[in-house]
Amino acid sequence: MKRKAAFFIALRYLWGRAHEGGRYLRGAAAGIAVSLIPIIVTLIVADGMIRGIIDRYLELGTGHLQVFNYSSHVSEEETVEKIKNSPGVRGVWPETRSMGVLVGKTGKTGVSVRSIEASFWEDSGSAAYLKVIDGERTPETDRDIMLGETLASGIGVRVGDTVRLMALTTGEGGGVFPKTAPFVVRGILSCGFNELDALWCIINTQGGTRILSPEHSSSSLIVKIDDPYKNSDELAWKLFLNIGEGYNIQTWKDLLYSQYRSYESTRQLLLLIMALIVIVAAVNVSSATSMLVLERNRDIAVLKVSGASVAGVTAVFLWGSFFTGLAGSVTGIALGLLIGSNINIIIRSLEIFLSFFSGLFNGSEVKILDPGFYLETIPVIIDWTMVMMIWFFAVLCSVLASWIPARFAGKLKPMELLRKT
Repeated sequence: MKRKAAFFIALRYLWGRAHEGGRYLRGAAAGIAVSLIPIIVTLIVADGMIRGIIDRYLELGTGHLQVFNYSSHVSEEETVEKIKNSPGVRGVWPETRSMGVLVGKTGKTGVSVRSIEASFWEDSGSAAYLKVIDGERTPETDRDIMLGETLASGIGVRVGDTVRLMALTTGEGGGVFPKTAPFVVRGILSCGFNELDALWCIINTQGGTRILSPEHSSSSLIVKIDDPYKNSDELAWKLFLNIGEGYNIQTWKDLLYSQYRSYESTRQLLLLIMALIVIVAAVNVSSATSMLVLERNRDIAVLKVSGASVAGVTAVFLWGSFFTGLAGSVTGIALGLLIGSNINIIIRSLEIFLSFFSGLFNGSEVKILDPGFYLETIPVIIDWTMVMMIWFFAVLCSVLASWIPARFAGKLKPMELLRKT
């Protein structure tokens, strides 16, 4: 049998009338489509959540690279100029970090104190994720302080209120004691991610000099580059060669290694679970092919009598399973992409719908994405390479699952089939 003939017979079985066996293959294709919708939506949501959280850490927290000075003989100003003039570098800012205790009107809490130049928060990457809830974006004087929205709410302060920041310092005799300084809340900020908002306590460089002790804080240079996801390792090596010894350069992959790996492991586990659903759906293709073989015994007998080989008859049903997997995967992926691309609209609509009915009973507002644990808005990230791999996996599973019934059909003897029909 010619390959073209097998091709068209398989298409006829898929798109033909229901009583000719098409209902089995179309049902199997629908099963594959339904199984692929959640895996595509999961892929988009997981990639969006991971990218959204990591981007916030990169632009507002760790930066793309961090340069640590381990030599007292190297001038920081000279190093900053060298880094700024390096190709691919978008900006560099000296930063001092320390832990402290912040006391407000209604409570106190531990905070991560960040002393950095105001221009860091005005950078395009920072501005893209930083939202001013109230007041100003940056501190102006050494007595101004910027707080995360969750932190400010926790200690009961607003813009214009005075808070006390306590940090450790070392005295002349080597003893350690707390040092307290008052600050005025100049702005309340949010990045849409509670974990960062709950710790943010930002002061300018002069404010850091006033309250932070070098012995109990860490200093580094925060570096932002043009493309942190592609050439951070390469650029880190070039900077190391440029600025010389006495420095340690770490990329965001080093700084966020455990956190990033945790996100990636969760993503892979979710995709693996969803892949099992696709495998189960592919088994339906095997069942559909078996039923098709039973119903099309006369067709198989005619093909055999006409000189079709075992491989030729097998090819008919393998092509049928291929078209079934192809039709189902294309439909499922298209629907998954449609839902995933509009996931924020769907979630907001569900929240409004569920909140309406919840309000009829207890008046509570329903939040599907709790800002305390998730992003307020999920970025839509489509990994086309992974989408194509999922498509290939679904079609391959469909063909492999139908191999046994297709081979069985090819080995059937025509005389026995004719006697049964």
